[in-house]
Amino acid sequence: MELTPNLPSHRILVAEDSAAISDVIVTAMEFQNYSVAHVADGHDALTAALAKPADLIVLDVMLPGIDGLEVCRRLRATGSTTPILFLTALAEPEDRIRGFATGGDDYLTKPFTVDELVFRVAAILRRTKPSTATTMLQVGSLTLDLAGHQARRAGNPVDLSATEFRLLHYLMCNRGVVLSKAQILVEVWNEDFTGSENVVELYIGYLRRKLDDGHSPLIHTRRGVGYVLREES
Repeated sequence: MELTPNLPSHRILVAEDSAAISDVIVTAMEFQNYSVAHVADGHDALTAALAKPADLIVLDVMLPGIDGLEVCRRLRATGSTTPILFLTALAEPEDRIRGFATGGDDYLTKPFTVDELVFRVAAILRRTKPSTATTMLQVGSLTLDLAGHQARRAGNPVDLSATEFRLLHYLMCNRGVVLSKAQILVEVWNEDFTGSENVVELYIGYLRRKLDDGHSPLIHTRRGVGYVLREES
């Protein structure tokens, strides 16, 4: 299939210790006209990600030094919202959930095709670089600034990971609509996610704790159906 190069507006950090795999990834990303930096261990990945934030990190889970999950965990602890695409040979649902729970945005198992990698990267970049046509959403005292990537509740900033931000964006765009876990998985993660729907419940819990601190709940559960975001009563 023919791949269409993108404008050179995205910087990708590739953290992969296998020379054969990293060569393929770097070549594929550069063919798409992305600016690419490559490191081969966890400590270098963390240092590079903090020194010069990328638009996306392709992060191997089984890195030497510190593993990819720990790299992600430490990045999220600093407040970094850089999207992370995990690469791993671990394909069990629990492994996927662990990756998402740590703060990852997508999960690609080895072996993978170049086409799938390229399109997953493009999909993440589209989701995390929203259109400026509508830059502000509001539901009651909650506002979401898409251009500034900032959520506020009653004027106070709410720190969100990239996945939490994307989930809240989807809920706010569908205010008053009950959304099933399956719908949320398709729209917020990716359409072929095959892990447990418990990851949705996990992230809903994260959002509730951050948004409802001292305020009335915004996200409500319809048991057996799904979740709905609506204004305070």
